[in-house]
Amino acid sequence: MLRYTLMRLGIFAGCLVVVWGAVYSGIFPRGFGNSNLLWVLLLALVLSAPISWVVLRRERERASVRIVDRVDRMKANLDSNRNQEDGADDITRARSQAS
Repeated sequence: MLRYTLMRLGIFAGCLVVVWGAVYSGIFPRGFGNSNLLWVLLLALVLSAPISWVVLRRERERASVRIVDRVDRMKANLDSNRNQEDGADDITRARSQAS
C-alpha cells in the first residue's frame, strides 16, 4: 500500500506542477483574489484522480490481493487458535467429569 500511495502522490505532484505552469502561463484562468493556490490544488486533484484510476489499476489490484491474503491468513490463525482452545477445554471437562 505504501508503494501505491507514493505513486499516487507522485501523479498528484506531477499534475500540480503542470497545472501551476498552465495557470501562470495563462492557459488556465487564475483564481479570484487570494484563492489562486486553492484553485491550482483543486485542478491538480481533479486531473490526478482519473489518471491515477487508469494508470495505477494494476498496482491497486496487486495491493488488494496482498490484503486479501493477509486477511485470510489472520482468519486461519484465529480458527486454529479457537480450535486449540476448544480442545483444551474439552480435555479439562473430561478430566473433571472423570474425577
